[in-house]
Amino acid sequence: MESSTFSRRAFLGSAGLGVAALVAGRSGLISSVQASNGLPPTESMRGGSNNYSPGAPLVDNLGSGFLVHGTVRHAGAGDPLANVRIQIWAATARGGEREPSNHGSVLTAADGSFQLEMSQIVPNFGQPHAHLAYDDADFKTVFLRPVMSSPQDTSVQAHFVLVEA
Repeated sequence: MESSTFSRRAFLGSAGLGVAALVAGRSGLISSVQASNGLPPTESMRGGSNNYSPGAPLVDNLGSGFLVHGTVRHAGAGDPLANVRIQIWAATARGGEREPSNHGSVLTAADGSFQLEMSQIVPNFGQPHAHLAYDDADFKTVFLRPVMSSPQDTSVQAHFVLVEA
């Protein structure tokens, strides 16, 4: 009986490590084997383009109390991309995803980072989440839809790795 328990534990532990490796790969983290081949591009997430509004204006903020932040890098070498326009929208305490005051764009800094303060994100269809998009002509369009672990979270992050169009 002891050996079957050990085998079950070993299997569950191995399965957990496998799932962790898959999650790490999907979130943009890379192993040393992947690093030698270059940073792979981010793929668009299902549902990421919902309620997308092309040409959202550059804004200083969309309210206060919640922070959306992340980075933008070039596929391959992973160099940071400066002055890249990232659009952000979400359902917030101010209204739904279609509310124009919940849509805005920001530019990345020299180190490829971006951030936007906005009103608190609220659950939409049961999940608190944000939408982010890269949609300019230089690189392939990418839509992201990061889901928060709790409606009480006060920030969410997303990372883009872009490849030429």
